[in-house]
Amino acid sequence: MHLRTIVRRAAWGALCALAAACATAPPVTAPRAARGGYIDVGLASRAAPFESFTRHAAAIDPGFSGPGAVAQGLAAGAAYEPQQLEAGMIAYAAMAALQEPGFVAAVRAAPREQVRRLAADPEAALALPGAQAAAARANAALQRRGEALADAGLRVKKAAYAVQRQPWSRGRAPDARATLSQVRAASGYQRRSDDAVQLAAAVSEPGRRGGPSPVVTRGVALAALTVLGQDGGAYALMAEPRSGMCLRMAKLNFHQCLASAGTHYENIYCLGTHAMAETGQCVMDATRPARARLAAN
Repeated sequence: MHLRTIVRRAAWGALCALAAACATAPPVTAPRAARGGYIDVGLASRAAPFESFTRHAAAIDPGFSGPGAVAQGLAAGAAYEPQQLEAGMIAYAAMAALQEPGFVAAVRAAPREQVRRLAADPEAALALPGAQAAAARANAALQRRGEALADAGLRVKKAAYAVQRQPWSRGRAPDARATLSQVRAASGYQRRSDDAVQLAAAVSEPGRRGGPSPVVTRGVALAALTVLGQDGGAYALMAEPRSGMCLRMAKLNFHQCLASAGTHYENIYCLGTHAMAETGQCVMDATRPARARLAAN
């Protein structure tokens, strides 16, 4: 049996265990989404919170039918912790970079000492053969998630105005403190059975966009270290100050908005504006080169 097939089977089995999902035996080969790429189980466990939140939050239906639907939307929009999402975003970028076969091959052929120092100097990863293509793939993967979440947030924000024609939306929502308490309790990653399959499919989507940003650069460096089994000392790469602050402010704004909301439609507005659109914009900003981000500010 070819070594790559063995590795793929092992990775798939571990991913299934991570998701607690495989009721049947794993397929003979890796899932289609993972073919041609590289799946690391440890990295997947860190990327899963980002993939799961952005997927489920972007799927929030703006056609709210009543207070129950609003409560469900708030729970979905609250289901992330900023630091966890920040680390997950970088891990997600790394997983997308690992789908670039030329980059993976180049890392394996590079002098070990060159790769080991990437934890202290992640920008050095961009000098590796295939790194620019890997960065463009990671950039596109993050942009797709950020755009989808931000666009969905704008639709929900628009719905906050349209729904006011329905009497229930103008009614008083439950006590703001109780709502905020429930939202805070919903924060953090809640694993679902299909997360492993969804993650493998998402990072394998084709496309290359833009140049390396600080987040993408960290993702490429983390990918390189992961290929060589050196990711244990690379946890410092899974944070980026500007993006982390953006995500924390989005969450804080969401909480403050809910604390001052009084009606159901106002809660919808908080959800679309801060939990979704603002958070999605943070992800999109994380794909922009540092100079572009400074110029925008």
